[in-house]
Amino acid sequence: MTRIGIVTTDPAFFTGADPERDSAPLVAALRERGVQADAVVWRGTAAGSAEDLTAFDLLVLRSPWDYALHPAEFDAWLERAETSTRVLNEPDLVRWNMDKRYLAQLEAAGIAVVPTAYCADEASVRAALAEAADGSHVVLKPTVGAGSQHAGLHAADDPAALELARTILATGCEVMVQPEVPELSAGEEKAVYTLDGSFTHAIAKGALLARGGGLRGGVYREAPQAVVATDAERDFAERVLTAVTAATGLPTPLYGRIDLVDTAEHGLVLLEAELFEPTFNLHLAPEVVELFTEAILARARQGGPRLTAP
Repeated sequence: MTRIGIVTTDPAFFTGADPERDSAPLVAALRERGVQADAVVWRGTAAGSAEDLTAFDLLVLRSPWDYALHPAEFDAWLERAETSTRVLNEPDLVRWNMDKRYLAQLEAAGIAVVPTAYCADEASVRAALAEAADGSHVVLKPTVGAGSQHAGLHAADDPAALELARTILATGCEVMVQPEVPELSAGEEKAVYTLDGSFTHAIAKGALLARGGGLRGGVYREAPQAVVATDAERDFAERVLTAVTAATGLPTPLYGRIDLVDTAEHGLVLLEAELFEPTFNLHLAPEVVELFTEAILARARQGGPRLTAP
């Protein structure tokens, strides 16, 4: 019997979202199809643990959200996982996607992104802040991070902006400095979801950052709502995935979430291409559970002689 692991995070770690909200429906749907499916907490299968990753025919990364707190450990786990079995999305894609400097590659390939300065030291942060328009606000965040950890929206001349940058640099990450996008602050960001490169649904999650600080209310808490994706937004997401495959030389991802916003100043811009741990909000699009299940099983059947159809 085929055994598939849905890779997630210990739910006790998070208060703002439940990583099992997406994983549990997939595990249940796979089991209904005759597959031996289990949720796999990645840090519970670290090197030296009792869990044998070779027992799985396929591991599907879904919500390893604490990877940014343990990047070296996560990379080591990926290496162990890929030498034990097949992993989707592909570990090489995950490594590329973990560092948000991939946005610069996509921009060079013709994808519009929010203007971003990547700062490796305090001097370059100071220069980026000095270049901001008088009285304007900027977003600062690390190049490696999830859940808006160490992200803030500050006036460019606020000493707190530089202090946040110092905190980020101390973690070993570069600092991304971006101008405030009014449409983002108004909660107009959309997440456009894909399976095997095809559109499935779209979600708006509301604004997350508060001016003068970090997360609104002090915790990461989305307010997701199902929304319609325009033809232009769906086409944009498709172009992003095409650019990703060109940049990495890897196949179309099993799944993806393209975060975008339509702006008055820049038009449609990419915020992030989430290619290994995006919340799919399956509770708002229950019909996608079956599509996701079928996509996973189709990839499993393509995996070689070790994998058998359920």
